Amino acid sequence: MTERTDRTVLLRGGNVYSPADPFATAMLVEGQHVAWVGSDGAAEAYADTVDEIVELDGALVTPAFVDAHVHATSTGLALTGLDLTDCGSLAEALDRTAAFGASFAGGALIGHGWDETRWPERRAPSLAELDAAAGDVPLYLSRTDVHSGLATSALRALVPGLDALPGHDATGPLTRDAHHAVRQAALAHLTPVQRRDAQCATLRRAAALGIGTLHECAGPQISSAEDLAALLALAAETDGPEVYGYWGELGPEGIETAKRLGAVGAGGDLFVDGALGSHTACLHDPYTDADHTGTAYLGAAEIADHVTACTEAGLQAGFHAIGDAAIGAVVEGVRAAADKLGLDRVRAMRHRVEHAEALTPETLAAFAELGLTASVQPAFDAAWGGPDGMYAARLGADRAAALNPFAAMLRAGLPLAFGSDAPVTPLDPWGTVRAAAFHRTPEHRISVRAAFTAHTRGGHRALGHDADGILVPGAIASYAVWDTTDLVVQAPDTRIAGWSTDPRSGTPGLPDLTPGHPLPLCLRTVVRGRTVHRRDAGAQEAGAAR
Repeated sequence: MTERTDRTVLLRGGNVYSPADPFATAMLVEGQHVAWVGSDGAAEAYADTVDEIVELDGALVTPAFVDAHVHATSTGLALTGLDLTDCGSLAEALDRTAAFGASFAGGALIGHGWDETRWPERRAPSLAELDAAAGDVPLYLSRTDVHSGLATSALRALVPGLDALPGHDATGPLTRDAHHAVRQAALAHLTPVQRRDAQCATLRRAAALGIGTLHECAGPQISSAEDLAALLALAAETDGPEVYGYWGELGPEGIETAKRLGAVGAGGDLFVDGALGSHTACLHDPYTDADHTGTAYLGAAEIADHVTACTEAGLQAGFHAIGDAAIGAVVEGVRAAADKLGLDRVRAMRHRVEHAEALTPETLAAFAELGLTASVQPAFDAAWGGPDGMYAARLGADRAAALNPFAAMLRAGLPLAFGSDAPVTPLDPWGTVRAAAFHRTPEHRISVRAAFTAHTRGGHRALGHDADGILVPGAIASYAVWDTTDLVVQAPDTRIAGWSTDPRSGTPGLPDLTPGHPLPLCLRTVVRGRTVHRRDAGAQEAGAAR
């Protein structure tokens, strides 16, 4: 039964993370909005007038997380089907693929997560090995970065002219246009039931992790208009996280499709380049382990035209850009649009750049000047950073250590919105905050508080919803309740951390995210006053509806 959204709820006996009162232990919610935050003593005035009282028993209440970059259907398919993310070897991946192929019942099978850089064999499966494992099944397996993929002969046969497309490989992984073609063929064979089940799985997982809002980054090269329409309809008709859609397609047709679908932007995964793991991120200098500089899908002129058209249409533009050359092209294109339309008009749209990994001091300054929002994924560094990680193998130690400079982004005044790019890295909001606070390159670390803000309020600000993502009177009542350890203040600068723990500073604490410590457990997730997740062993309720 759908929960009424006109109810009044009092939460008391815990810790409420709120700038309105850093020592708050109680919160009152009226309908879809926060009405009051304060002390347990003051809360007694409301106890006899509310519909429900939630006894927190020391739990922490925070704004719900926002994941600013997801692919819901692909994430759900990995959650419910073939996920190779944790495979320790090529042989294990092939064994798991064979077992999955045995469940084939028509259509196409889709899996995700292989990463040859983590395997002792240091290579992807050959087409012959994949066919031997899967048989005659049309099977698509995306690499962990989703910028290259494996396709069985049965799936390849469904794509006429595949061998003539850029990125085709007769025996190994496919990239570029060939990869996009086999992925589209596989997704086209999903039934509506398969798609809905996958999307429901993603929404359930997000809610169970305290995520109240998702930004779906769709587009003709990553999903389909039908997929985005189905997801937005599902989110609107069910109790779960809110979903805001982005449609990444160039030109008037892309803008019209975005409007027709109800998307908030014509961007998201509009590819300027690919990914470092697949050697398709576009660089100024060649890869250390390859004799080329990656792939450029869009140039500055095309970017300028798209930003101009989106600005005039009142839509956010957005681009996927990872390599330094790709990011440079985005800056050049957005600046050209600003020269044509006026800087203030372009800045007001808060156009987005997804990933933005290989920033330089010059492009950092340009992002700030042009008002670009950096939608970034700290878990990328946790997965592939460090001296022995994939980044170092692809770029060498010096260039790898310069990636994902979150501290410099904040110093430059860049608006940050954190996400997962699931299924590239899993939905894991506290893990994402930890990854930013304990970046593998120490000079890029930011405080837990700054990282938490980027993963909550930052996602709302990226949508232009500046008043949301904080627990203050008048804000939307989208929040999560957490079972956690003692609250602390963690910052890379020990002087700041020391000052912040002084009660006179009024700095509210957050969970200790030191690596090795357990992450908080979500007891309840509420979106606009409606409970979308409740853990059985969670916060105990008292005072039945009066």
